[in-house]
Amino acid sequence: MPFQLSLEEGKFLVELAREAVEEHLKNRKSIMVPEDASEKLLQRCGVFVTINSLKRGEKRLRGCIGYPYPATPLAQAVIESAVSSATQDPRFHPLSAGELDDVILEVSVLTPPQIIKAEKPSEYPAKIKVGEDGLIIERGMFKGLLLPQVPVEWKWDEEEFLCQCCIKAGLPPDCWLMESAKIYKFQAIIFEEEKPRGEIKRKALGGK
Repeated sequence: MPFQLSLEEGKFLVELAREAVEEHLKNRKSIMVPEDASEKLLQRCGVFVTINSLKRGEKRLRGCIGYPYPATPLAQAVIESAVSSATQDPRFHPLSAGELDDVILEVSVLTPPQIIKAEKPSEYPAKIKVGEDGLIIERGMFKGLLLPQVPVEWKWDEEEFLCQCCIKAGLPPDCWLMESAKIYKFQAIIFEEEKPRGEIKRKALGGK
């Protein structure tokens, strides 16, 4: 990892994400980065904010948007990603203020993506690890990203992970086998609420 984050720093980021969403939905206002944010949380870093609904006892994705690359100071990126995840994910209608008590927030802080080098595309599955790596695939104007927790939750192996990342990019599932495709991997430190407004823990992914 480029740097480690303590549980307290992770809690700070998740609470910041929730505050940003609530302030936007209830008052249509943007919050500022708190003055007590540590120097570490002001470093430029990739981050995604995921919102999951727990309505009817099922965990369902409600929004997920972020910054793949370290272009924005972390705390500011969390604020922007949280609001975008709640209101701009094209897969879902915008979150309403009435849903805030039925969703849990998750913050994934990313390492910079690194291109996977392989002599031939068939080697890609052996060069990634479910439970550790997230993926980005690029081919022409198409690009797709899946966070490290996604294949664990869906119980995919490495090959299926690659196929699903292609689908996310709007490409055929076997596009990762084409020489023109570029595959990148990254890792993440993940913190999430156990329940809406509940205790915040670091998420352990483990292997398959």
